[in-house]
Amino acid sequence: MTAELAHKYAPAARWRPTPLIAGSMGLHWLSVAGTAFSPEAWPWALGTLAANHAFLTGVGIWPRGSWLGPNVTRLPEASAARGEICLTFDDGPDPEVTPQVLDMLEQYGVHATFFCIADRSREHADLCRELARRGHGVENHSRRHLPTFALLGMGGIRAEIAAAQATIISAAGTRPRFFRPPAGVRSPLLDKVLHELGLRLVNWTRRGFDTRYQPERVTAKLVGGLAAGDILLLHDGSSARTPAGSPVVLEVLPRVLDAAAAAGLRPVTLHHALAA
Repeated sequence: MTAELAHKYAPAARWRPTPLIAGSMGLHWLSVAGTAFSPEAWPWALGTLAANHAFLTGVGIWPRGSWLGPNVTRLPEASAARGEICLTFDDGPDPEVTPQVLDMLEQYGVHATFFCIADRSREHADLCRELARRGHGVENHSRRHLPTFALLGMGGIRAEIAAAQATIISAAGTRPRFFRPPAGVRSPLLDKVLHELGLRLVNWTRRGFDTRYQPERVTAKLVGGLAAGDILLLHDGSSARTPAGSPVVLEVLPRVLDAAAAAGLRPVTLHHALAA
């Protein structure tokens, strides 16, 4: 299935690395060639490659950066001009929290985008189908949400994302168009794989840390200076709990929706905002 998906959704345009990736590739070839002609220079070559990898690692843990490839962190100008924002939910679907999030969104008459972990999508396929039925985006958040995702080789990254595509398509009946890596951390190899699979990398403008903080702090981070074109990150899976045991996201979401309405902003799906 992995090979089939890669072939079916591979874009016609050729992948082109960013200047940073291209430079790193060239540096590797020069280091190999240099040590082949001057073996005594291997310590310098090794040190240079180590520094390069350390720099790439630092860039990879910057979720909003674009040095490793295209990275959507804000909506296009046309979408912002329409007063649109995107609410995105990670780590679900969750059988307790996701249905309540869906009901809140329906009460406000808005739509959101859910970045689903494929293994959870398989377990709760009915929820994935319900997400799609209600008009929400169902997108790819990897198969297992591995903390070591960014350390996988190209084959491992490709297998993880392609397997998630197949699972989510089966569960929701729709094909993900966007990908968000676990915790937003990515490998220099990710952009080529996404290009092969016809996916776009999407991270966020605002992150409330609702997996860690309490509602007041999360709300302040999300709505302080909220503006058209913002992409907000929340979690319907892995949400922290209040002292009373309520998922933090369920306390925060109505406040965010009220703030958006007061500011004349309309939450839409990523697909709607980026369709052009």
